[in-house]
Amino acid sequence: MSIKGKPLFFSLDDLNKINEHLLSVSINNMEYCFHNSFLLFFCFLLEIIYSWVFNEFPSFVAEDSRRFISQETGNLYISKVQTSDVGSYICLVKNTVTNARVLSPPTPLTLRNDGVMGEYEPKIEVHFPYTVTAAKGTTVKMECFALGNPVPTISWRKVNGHNPSKARLRKSQAVLEIPNVQLEDAGMYECKAENSRGRNVFRGQLQVYTYPHWVEKLNDTQLDSGDPLRWECKATGKPRPTYRWLKNGVPLWPQSRIEMVNGILLINSVNVSDTGMYQCLAENKYGTIYASAELKILASAPTFPLNQMRKTIIITKGQEVVIECKPQASPKPTITWKKGDKALRESKRITILPHGSLRILNASKSDEGRYLCQGVNVFGSAEIIASVSVKEPTRIELTPKKIELTVGESIVLSCKALHDSTLDVTFYWTLNGQPIDFDKEGGHFESIKQASSADLMIRNILLMHAGRYGCRVQTAADTVSDETELLVRGPPGPPGVVIVEEITDTTATLSWSPGADNHSPISLYNLQARSPFSLGWQTVKTVPDVISGDMESAMAVELNPWVEYEFRVVATNKIGTGDPSAPSRLIRTNEAVPKTPPANVSGRSGRRHELVIAWEPVSEEFQNGEGFGYIVAFRPNGTRGWKEKMVTSSDASKFIYRDESVPPLTPFEVKVGVYNNKGDGPFSPMVVICSAEGEPTAAPIDVKATSLSVSEILVAWKHIKESLGRPQGFEVGYWKDMEQEEAAGKVKTEGNESSVLLTGLEGNTLYHLTVRAYNAAGYGPPSTAVRVTTKKSPPSQAPSNIMWIQDGSQVSLGWEPVRPLANESDVMGYKVLFRQEGQSNSQVIETQKTSAVVLLPDVGVYIIEVCAVSEGGDGTTSPQIRVPSFAGKATLICGRVAITVMRKN
Repeated sequence: MSIKGKPLFFSLDDLNKINEHLLSVSINNMEYCFHNSFLLFFCFLLEIIYSWVFNEFPSFVAEDSRRFISQETGNLYISKVQTSDVGSYICLVKNTVTNARVLSPPTPLTLRNDGVMGEYEPKIEVHFPYTVTAAKGTTVKMECFALGNPVPTISWRKVNGHNPSKARLRKSQAVLEIPNVQLEDAGMYECKAENSRGRNVFRGQLQVYTYPHWVEKLNDTQLDSGDPLRWECKATGKPRPTYRWLKNGVPLWPQSRIEMVNGILLINSVNVSDTGMYQCLAENKYGTIYASAELKILASAPTFPLNQMRKTIIITKGQEVVIECKPQASPKPTITWKKGDKALRESKRITILPHGSLRILNASKSDEGRYLCQGVNVFGSAEIIASVSVKEPTRIELTPKKIELTVGESIVLSCKALHDSTLDVTFYWTLNGQPIDFDKEGGHFESIKQASSADLMIRNILLMHAGRYGCRVQTAADTVSDETELLVRGPPGPPGVVIVEEITDTTATLSWSPGADNHSPISLYNLQARSPFSLGWQTVKTVPDVISGDMESAMAVELNPWVEYEFRVVATNKIGTGDPSAPSRLIRTNEAVPKTPPANVSGRSGRRHELVIAWEPVSEEFQNGEGFGYIVAFRPNGTRGWKEKMVTSSDASKFIYRDESVPPLTPFEVKVGVYNNKGDGPFSPMVVICSAEGEPTAAPIDVKATSLSVSEILVAWKHIKESLGRPQGFEVGYWKDMEQEEAAGKVKTEGNESSVLLTGLEGNTLYHLTVRAYNAAGYGPPSTAVRVTTKKSPPSQAPSNIMWIQDGSQVSLGWEPVRPLANESDVMGYKVLFRQEGQSNSQVIETQKTSAVVLLPDVGVYIIEVCAVSEGGDGTTSPQIRVPSFAGKATLICGRVAITVMRKN
């Protein structure tokens, strides 16, 4: 590379301190070149992020294939200077921990005019070290940037292998970043810069190291004096770690008894002086790890646990017995045995085991007696005594040996023990090796115990009670047991999974695996099905008709097409019928032409010129497929051609045919068929129905209206019988004299009724009324309107100044007459209402006078009221009078004065 002109040098003084580090920024050898030349800026700061400001903050230099900022040195590199690069540059350094920032003084960049830089091959100005070291698991970043004209292209490769798949290229490929670096990522990496003038290559070695890591650590150890010690600590790391040993924090060196080789510590014949805390150090150039363990040396006289000090051992003839003798001592004691006062002599039957215990094989009466074990070491001695008693062996008799029963039956198992008379016996019962819990078996089991026997009563046996029943007899000397097998015959278990193998529109081929026969061969199978239209599970017809117990498949027949079914299988043997299998998967039979026509085809009432055809819809169960509908066929009675209409709704229940030319009550032959996507099905039987009759044509005659009260009018009429348009009922319309007929109230009757009572009317009001007949076809003409006036309102004044005289049970009443107002009905008479206090129904006496005599039949208090009677109804009642009824007195009341007269006998 040749540069026209000489380089220029600039320097800057120290900048501010940041995080206790002195930031020195120097700009040296800064060369300014013409277009197509290059420029190098650099600054330096440890543990920081570098960026460059162009002209003024916050306008930063953007990095691309032509411009690069090294985060190792802080330098700014421009591979090919352009006119747009002219300006002022400031280096900015930022501490990533404290977030503090420092700016360098500005440095200008200008273009020289004394030459032009031509094209030249790449020159790698920035590259990673020849040897890059990185800890395993960290992120490695390697920089590579070249100056050149044209601007060089950067590429990377691992010389002896492929680039790691996790590697990423940053900053226009100027930085190779490898996250979570592993040992296999180590190797020679090459950075290559290329342009049209040539290429340049730099290679460096990536070395990955790991800190030491324990594979095997030390454990605290406790040894007897004189025992050997071997400790090994093992670690991995790169470079391979070396080992050192410490005792109580002081370096440990090889001695006559101590060896240390590759992390292994050997001490021959330890003693009390070796007691202490030991440390193993594994280290390489990148770190050190520690493992610690404590060594304890034991030294004590023999001692025995309290539970070994004196024992009585009871065994039976022929048994093996081991008398334990395991004193605690350090160093290990010498063991000797005596029987009685004599040293015990070993033989083929009697041996002293390595750990000191005594074993006697095939014991006999001669082995009974007192045994003494003594342990001795340099610190002292200790002994234990054991007494051995040899008894006759226990024998057991369990009957019966094998039983076969049927569900619901009962059995008694007998267990007898023949044993040494000096020993007590205990009985235990088990089922399939598990103890029987007599309190939790629902009353099926009962234990009946005697001195040397125990019976097990099993009542109402279930299938779950089958198995091996064991009787165990236990004494202080031995334990013996015996077993018997109980087989329970019962209904079969549920068959295995039901598989649907082949489906048609009316059949399904099924297979299954047999369930447990429970010791009684399966005689037959029953196939059941369930659908949305069935009441639970129903037995279905099959081929073959009878499914024998040795079969494992059959065909369900006479199913309905296009219906979802589930199937299950039930097995039967001589004992009974078992539980059903699990349901099969849900299947749908294939579609088919419908075969079931609608039922009960009939005619319905309609309007004039209408033929109304009705039927019972076909259930979804018998529609046999999608696209189900109805075909309605009809023709006038006696004609040949059929008219057919399609009704596409599967829920439809009627069809209305309207023809203005059809006279009322014309007979038609009618039938209704069915269809679906598979084709047309059958028609229902033909029936004859008539078209609708016409609306009534004649108006009712002889209409009469009678006012009954202030709010009631009785309307009556007659109707002329017609050949057509028979009425289903009549409608009475009524409206006030000052209202329009359109606002008329309406009351309907049904059937042949010829009168109706209108209620809720206004008093003293003129009403107009008409009557007309109606049927399903419509309404007939109205009758001639009649007029009637409702009665005036009843008197609003109540009878006053009521007086009464009581003579025993007879009460004579009198009152002033009621004078009605001008708009009220004339008084036609009066009503006297009386009832016993506490009752709701009143008795009534009517009179045209202003007096009345009331007979009070029973003893008690009576309530009496009086009201006027008019053609408009009953008037307002008087205040209540309370009159006691009893014999022997007479009371006269006039206004507010009451006189009681005693009647003489």
